[in-house]
Amino acid sequence: MAKAQAHPRTKAYLIIGLQRNLKGVQSEDMTHSAFFYGTLLHPTILRRVIGHKGDQLEMCPALLLDHTRHKIRHADYPAVLPYAKSRTLFIDSGRGDLPPEERTVRGTLVRGLSNEDIARLDLFEGDEYTREAVAVHPLEPLAPLSSTPVPRSDPSAASNGATDADVVPLTAPDLPPLDALPPPLAAETYIYAGPLRDLSPELWSYDDFVRENAWKWVGTGEREEYYAEVDRRREMDGKTLHTAIVDAGNGPAGSAANDRAVVAEFRE
Repeated sequence: MAKAQAHPRTKAYLIIGLQRNLKGVQSEDMTHSAFFYGTLLHPTILRRVIGHKGDQLEMCPALLLDHTRHKIRHADYPAVLPYAKSRTLFIDSGRGDLPPEERTVRGTLVRGLSNEDIARLDLFEGDEYTREAVAVHPLEPLAPLSSTPVPRSDPSAASNGATDADVVPLTAPDLPPLDALPPPLAAETYIYAGPLRDLSPELWSYDDFVRENAWKWVGTGEREEYYAEVDRRREMDGKTLHTAIVDAGNGPAGSAANDRAVVAEFRE
């Protein structure tokens, strides 16, 4: 099928103020743990999405096994898939099976998210992703999110404490051997649900992702213009991946060759 071209869309710095129905039946006082591996790695962006400072949240670096992170074509945010699904990408590209240490995704574990937080996160991620249960290994002790600074746009922001770059370093420490990892903790994460053909067969490492996207999180990247996307996202109600019938004809007008149409996918 033909693939319509789409322009890159950043997910950085959105304020999600529109709730949608929760997936499944959940207790009103239920809390959640989530593993983030892309844009939401950064506390500043997470706060913007959930709409509060996250005083009740704890976070730490963590590792997800038997999954891989990839670039999405025409996008600047990543996809994560179980290796059982992404393996096809590596086999077809001639790389072959990955060793276990490369079938890992480094990210952050956040604990204490409310049902409302999860609803906002679901909306932010849209229908390109599904929220699924996983087990992740903490790499450091959990620490309060309140120990990291709030966005500089917040007039109540503290002038001291850890910086954004401290929380998400450009180069992460070396991982311990996989057989020496701490016991796993239950969490949820957002698994890519779009077409496999839209993913690069190359791994997108934690270090590369952070270096390529750090400008959005610190310094001059933290500007109100990155919040302008919120109105469009509210109207989309999480429907970020669309299909449409488009004309694929290339023959003379009125000819049979010009009457063909295909289903094309568009990423907003």
